[in-house]
Amino acid sequence: MNKQSKNDMDSAHVQHLAQQLLRGELSLDNFLRSLVQPKTADLGDVQLDLDRPRRCGFPEVIFGEGKTRDTLQRLIRRMLDEHIDVLATRIAPDIAAELIQKFPTARYNEVARTLRVPLPKSVADSKSDNSKQQPKTFVAIVTAGTTDIPVAEEARETLSWMGVESVLIHDVGVAGPHRFPEKLPMLHGAAAAIVVAGMEGALPSVVGGYVPCPVIAVPTSVGYGASCGGLAALLSMLNSCAANVTVVNVDAGFKAGYVAGLIAHGAAARTA
Repeated sequence: MNKQSKNDMDSAHVQHLAQQLLRGELSLDNFLRSLVQPKTADLGDVQLDLDRPRRCGFPEVIFGEGKTRDTLQRLIRRMLDEHIDVLATRIAPDIAAELIQKFPTARYNEVARTLRVPLPKSVADSKSDNSKQQPKTFVAIVTAGTTDIPVAEEARETLSWMGVESVLIHDVGVAGPHRFPEKLPMLHGAAAAIVVAGMEGALPSVVGGYVPCPVIAVPTSVGYGASCGGLAALLSMLNSCAANVTVVNVDAGFKAGYVAGLIAHGAAARTA
């Protein structure tokens, strides 16, 4: 996040607190305390970190797996009340259908199992100028096979939430070694490349040998028995001889997208 967007975020936060103070919803002591202390929303079974944008540049993301419908609804509603653009991962289709009824602006990606609940346009416009937030760069997302697409989609949705453009390159695994070099021009100028692969997990090393940017390897739980649910791909990627390859956990599309988004924002800030 660049300095301008961070200032816009801080101004929106102070404005929101001031409005609560004027409406009598917040005491003067609590108003002053909120300006200088980290904020945590106590929702009973969840402690929502409201100070994360100030510390880390982006808000907390909801990990939906294992959370009840009621918990998810309370989290989303509180985040919207705090003017936070919501991203939730690992949301099952039946739960997503209920949440969309509660939050009509919500968008569900069934392949990625992600739910986005954007702020109303009027609120988003008052917070910041979107053209100033978006990095003037992009991240490439490369998959070895079509079975890896759900993990790649989770990464793409995360990048979109962070205001980062992405380019998708699908089904260029090492079984057809001519396919990736044919797509290489699409990676020119990328701030980072996310490479998603199961089976033997060889593709990140191939990509790393062609590009001058960081390569974030994502092993997937795709393959037959000896792949051990993605462990074989994970170990292969960890042993990559390509110096620009780093690795996240099995099926961790969100983590790869988030790290790549930070890299893209940092690259944009340096060239601004």
